[in-house]
Amino acid sequence: MSTDVSSNASGDPAPGAAPTIPAQTAPATTTAVTAPAKMSRESVTIIVTLLVATFVVILNETIMNVALQRLMVDLNIDAPTVQWLSTGFMLTMAVVIPTTGFILQRLSTRAVFMLAMGLFSGGTLLAALAPGFGVLLLARIVQAGGTAIMLPLLMTTILTLVPLERRGAVMGNVSIAISVAPALGPTVSGLILEHFSWRFMFVFVLPIALAALAIGAKFLTNIGTSEKTRLDALSVVLTVPAFGGLVYGLSQIGGSQAGSRAPAVVALAVGVVALAAFVLRQLKLQKGDGPLLDLRAFTFRMFTVSVLLLVVAMIALFGAVILLPLYLQEIRGLKSLETGLVLLPGGLAMGLLGPFIGRLFDRVGPLPLTVTGSVMMVLSLWQFSMLDAGSPVGWIIALHVALSLGLALLFTPAFTTGLNPLPPHLYSHGSAIMSTLQQVAGAAGTALLVSIYAFVAESSGMVAGMHAAFLTAAVIALAAVVLSAMMRKTSGAAQPAH
Repeated sequence: MSTDVSSNASGDPAPGAAPTIPAQTAPATTTAVTAPAKMSRESVTIIVTLLVATFVVILNETIMNVALQRLMVDLNIDAPTVQWLSTGFMLTMAVVIPTTGFILQRLSTRAVFMLAMGLFSGGTLLAALAPGFGVLLLARIVQAGGTAIMLPLLMTTILTLVPLERRGAVMGNVSIAISVAPALGPTVSGLILEHFSWRFMFVFVLPIALAALAIGAKFLTNIGTSEKTRLDALSVVLTVPAFGGLVYGLSQIGGSQAGSRAPAVVALAVGVVALAAFVLRQLKLQKGDGPLLDLRAFTFRMFTVSVLLLVVAMIALFGAVILLPLYLQEIRGLKSLETGLVLLPGGLAMGLLGPFIGRLFDRVGPLPLTVTGSVMMVLSLWQFSMLDAGSPVGWIIALHVALSLGLALLFTPAFTTGLNPLPPHLYSHGSAIMSTLQQVAGAAGTALLVSIYAFVAESSGMVAGMHAAFLTAAVIALAAVVLSAMMRKTSGAAQPAH
């Protein structure tokens, strides 16, 4: 397909096709564009539709975690088996996300949205009806395929439709989806599991997903024209061992016993070798046919700095996401629902303050926000390393809110500053690179900090293990302070740095 599905050779809308936003806003075109000063009603409709859909798919990511214990009993399976419901989801995300740069250039906006939400809705229905573990695992994999496409689609669309001077404010709204949804997940699932079967977690999500799909089918318009690009089969094949091997190895090595870490180490080694081959393949393709993941985005300095900042923040964040519930449940003895309620204020604060932070970013630029946020992140993690069995729950909530606010001050400026200087033909690839490295960084942070916790806890107790793990996260977060100080305001598509 060399042109958008809604246009014919003359450039007029095809009969029965959805209306198309003018091609000068297309992410797939290779010429620089000037965004309109004011967003049209069609643009606002597109972004709101994608925001709602993204909120639903991200909510689904975390809604399952609290239910694993119930599933072990209901499906008569052991802990390593049930964990594959999370691991399989994460592996599928890691493999599919690197292909989204190609998908977003090759297909129209409408087609990509219908593919993503169709997969997600179908997987959700299959999960609700699953007769056993095998079908439930398949359903989660199908869900993950749709989830992987949504966030890069949302980011690319925002870059295409939103004027530069308003991108911070709109990116701030994205934090509602990517911050509030994960925070609500454990609380929602805890409430459902107290009164209903685990199937109702999917029954709860399904109507919202179907509504988003229906709204998108009716109102979503195509953005410009798609490019005629060739899919490199070898690149696609390499994504499986490269990103799948890395994420699987990292996710398993942290929770494995010393004697059973060999498969995880092998997967990690295979992942590193395959990743090197994948990178070399992409660099070779850049000289001729289009690469699956265009690494020329890294020639823009602010993109590189922003990606590194997000990687460091995600390592610290994912470690805290795993460690804090572990502390609350294992050391403080809180139940799943109580744990979700303790973590809820921080997630709500991060998401609800996002639009304000986005507007502030448009006024003052990234530097004051990212430096403040990184310092808050370091101090919060350092204070977490001092918690013990008697620390007041109110103090824990306050620290988590402070950490969440620090992360909110980092995420919106980093996303916007990193993606702003890219030319339109790199929008989708830049979004895919950021999303892919977040997945890998999250797995790496979890593996490192859980391993440190387990090692120290074995000899010195759980409290000592928690201290060591949180202190390590605080030390890692110091790198974010250095990277934050390097952030500078970007002014749109620029020439790559040499």
